[in-house]
Amino acid sequence: MMWINIALIPVAGIVALLIGLFYAGLDRIIAARMQERVGPPITQPLLDVAKLMIKQNIVPEHSTGWLFNLMPIVCLASTLAILFYLPFGGYAPLLGEHGDLILVLYMLIIPALAMVLGGFSSGSPYATVGAQRKMVLMMSYEFPLAISVISIAWLLTVSNIADPFSLQSITKNPVWGLVGPLGLVGLILQLLVLLFVIPGELGRIPFDVHEATSEIAGGLLVEYSGRNLALFYLADAVKVVVFTSVIIALFFPYGVGLSGWWGVLADAVFYFVKLFVLMFFCSTLIRVAMSRFKITQVVYAYWIPAIIVSLTGLLLVLVDALS
Repeated sequence: MMWINIALIPVAGIVALLIGLFYAGLDRIIAARMQERVGPPITQPLLDVAKLMIKQNIVPEHSTGWLFNLMPIVCLASTLAILFYLPFGGYAPLLGEHGDLILVLYMLIIPALAMVLGGFSSGSPYATVGAQRKMVLMMSYEFPLAISVISIAWLLTVSNIADPFSLQSITKNPVWGLVGPLGLVGLILQLLVLLFVIPGELGRIPFDVHEATSEIAGGLLVEYSGRNLALFYLADAVKVVVFTSVIIALFFPYGVGLSGWWGVLADAVFYFVKLFVLMFFCSTLIRVAMSRFKITQVVYAYWIPAIIVSLTGLLLVLVDALS
């Protein structure tokens, strides 16, 4: 069985890339319609990647060349690797027996760190400012994210469920059935916090302070072009699938409940519907409805309101479980 899962890893990676590009195209179309524009065709992200792949890959003269070229590969590879530890398309995680929620949390940091190192290695003052802002953004959203995850793991622990940090345990024991009224409110608050964290993880408006074209000319990716920029573009598309899959695994691990091949197909379709709904609320809606925050506003939003809400949710879950 292990060898079958290993053989399926390249297939899952290709599927994730295609789905990420499809959702990126869908996101642009929906955003355009919401702004009363026509928008690009749904295949535009794929065309953009194909165009970048054949363009010249320019390395700045004052950059650290090997690091500059390596970071796009690390960013895409680490983003895809996270997906192998998550339930994807209604199927069990390919490497679920070899990693848990703690590993996923650590791996979520790697793509952002790769972008930061890529920005610093470019030698550009604009990219340096963008990389600094990205680091501040990371330090801002990691704390409320950790509180939300700890709340769920603690809930499974007091419910006497084995391996509370295992994603397989979480998906087999949906958290909504483990709590009473107070705990239900607490879980809703934790879900709202995670929905608020995702735009920051993805670098979407209003949290795209590290790219701010009008301020720092594209930020930490300003010096990237050709294949390197295409790899970052692909990683950005897959991130949407990865981060929404984390929320699905934690809060919405439900299937259709049918048996046989029809059940497998129905679960996959239902999974992608959930993926689309979360993508719409976490990415499309918020970036159309809001304008870019200042870096100080980003820090305040994650360190004050988000932490207060996540701690309140944790407290409600604790009180509900101990009452």
